[in-house]
Amino acid sequence: MRSHAILLVLLAVGCSKEPPTTTGTPSATPLAPVIPVASSRATSLPTDHFTTTKGDLAVTPLNHASVLFEWHGQTIYVDPTTPALADAALPKADVVFITDIHPDHLDPPALERIRKPGMVIVGPQAVADKTHVDTVMKNGDTRNVGDVVATAVPMYNLKRGPEAGKLYHDKGRGNGYELDFGGTRVYLSGDTECTPEMKALEKIDVAFVCLNLPYTMPPSEAAECVAAFKPKVLFPYHYRGSDLAELDHDLAGKGVEIRKRAWYPATP
Repeated sequence: MRSHAILLVLLAVGCSKEPPTTTGTPSATPLAPVIPVASSRATSLPTDHFTTTKGDLAVTPLNHASVLFEWHGQTIYVDPTTPALADAALPKADVVFITDIHPDHLDPPALERIRKPGMVIVGPQAVADKTHVDTVMKNGDTRNVGDVVATAVPMYNLKRGPEAGKLYHDKGRGNGYELDFGGTRVYLSGDTECTPEMKALEKIDVAFVCLNLPYTMPPSEAAECVAAFKPKVLFPYHYRGSDLAELDHDLAGKGVEIRKRAWYPATP
């Protein structure tokens, strides 16, 4: 009787039309390799995605001037600060770019929060004078940092400063950055006014451009520069207190997509 029961079970399984559950890797070769990307998707932070020749580029606005890029298995931060890293689920860093010495850009405790073995810090000499920097870049330099091709772009004030004869940001002290992610070019302005160097940028896919008086520039001046170099997508950032509606007006019909993101916590 027991043998008969076992036989009936085996016959029932064999006649089942449900396919077996596969837990391993399919034997078929995928049409294109899937490149794993370190992800912050466990966080509640919204992320934009862009196509590159080496897979998806995930861009997560964090806070004020802090941005997270995840691409080709690398986690890359620009100007990480303690407020920007409030989400404990944010990943450790492979590369960190720092633009300037002010505390909303250079925050040593934040660097320790995301540090892991082999992390590379990139910044200008003024930053290296205050904290450890692995790769020092001056305005105009181009370096391969991991798989990213980075170019340091001048960022500086033309006329605004704390008093007559002084500027908030002197030319040559800080770096904006142009980052090439497998042919997709991203520009981060750092703290700057509308400089000739920004107007002269070419073939920028994604731009992060600052606003914020009195330290950088108003929306009208930012729009003047953006209209000159025409990125495909613009993320206004570092804009605390600025009226972004002015950008909509001044850039209407210029062929630039403006993406406004929540860089500042909502006021209760």
